[in-house]
Amino acid sequence: MIYEKETLNFNSFLDKIHVELHSILDYWEKNSIDEKFGGFTGEIDFNDVKNEFADKGSVLNARILWSFSAAYPVTKNPNHLAIAERAFRYIDKYFYDSEFVGIFWSLNHDGTPKDTKNQIYALAFTIYGLSEFYKISKNQEALQLAINLYNSIEKYSYDEENEGYFEAFTRDWQPIEDLRLSDKDANEKKTMNTHLHIVEAYANLFQVWPDLELKDKIKKLLYVISIYFIDKNTWHLKLFFDENWIEKPDVISYGHDIEAAWLLQWCAEVIENKDLIEKYQKYAVEMAKVTKEGIDIDGGLWYEFEPEENKLISEKHWWPQAELWIGMINAWQLTKDDEYLKITEKNFEFVQKYILDIQKGEWIWGINQDYSKIEKDKASFWKCPYHNSRACLELIKRLSI
Repeated sequence: MIYEKETLNFNSFLDKIHVELHSILDYWEKNSIDEKFGGFTGEIDFNDVKNEFADKGSVLNARILWSFSAAYPVTKNPNHLAIAERAFRYIDKYFYDSEFVGIFWSLNHDGTPKDTKNQIYALAFTIYGLSEFYKISKNQEALQLAINLYNSIEKYSYDEENEGYFEAFTRDWQPIEDLRLSDKDANEKKTMNTHLHIVEAYANLFQVWPDLELKDKIKKLLYVISIYFIDKNTWHLKLFFDENWIEKPDVISYGHDIEAAWLLQWCAEVIENKDLIEKYQKYAVEMAKVTKEGIDIDGGLWYEFEPEENKLISEKHWWPQAELWIGMINAWQLTKDDEYLKITEKNFEFVQKYILDIQKGEWIWGINQDYSKIEKDKASFWKCPYHNSRACLELIKRLSI
């Protein structure tokens, strides 16, 4: 078992993680680059057929930028640095709206603007990717672009009256009717998902730009998240609120629970705030504990649960499995309880058996309750190399000590 750290088995597990990281990056290197229209292909379907005329999403491009930038110090592969550079150049030239200092939500296949709204989630991920790219490149253009986007979020999205951040705006930063990230989301002004990724982005930016005002913003965000988004009775996340922090009850999202568990702790550690570190270390363990409610006997993590209907969304999507690895390893580091390592090992085996596309590479979208495959995209607006490559990178960092 992997919890016997000094054994060959433990080292073998780390070797498998390295192999998986390279496999993920290889897939995106070989399949996602759009040689015809520039940047990266907007869609690759379940059968690995590219749609060269698909729209290109800002989140996909920002996550490619982050993934290859974060991986380069580990892989030392010059191709990975080149792909990160390509992602930066494409974002800078096509996704960045220099007139209104925002990010286009999507582009047409040829790079012309498609959906020009400013979804704060997309700005946050672009900051996250640009900051990571700056770490490996020291490219001042990338850093300045990240700072510009940070200033836009603070200027237009921050709620001066009630704190927190509003979801979305038009291109010229006017109110917008449809605030949703996706069709499944509630149309509310403040969401857990966006706040989680703003603070993630701000923390990454702070690592390369240690601005005191930015540090204070991260601190305030972590307190706001603690107050509103974390249910101290259940230790699950609350997902949707209006501008006055009135909650609209929704599902339990197991993937977000376990992602937030470790990620918020990391943000507190970045700004070295003792009170917040202690708070979020406690939260990380409690949230890891309740995430176990969503783990099936095969080791896989279910997608969501609807409390009002007492109904499980009986699918196992790819990204919650990746976040489970990090969240459980983090809980093990905090508690030294080997149960968390066993959970990680069993889930890794589940992913290897059911989620990996052994023949063609990458991870499939997921599986249904009967283990049939969910035949959705391998690459698209939401199917990116971010969650699974990050899980590999985090485990390599945490287990190599």
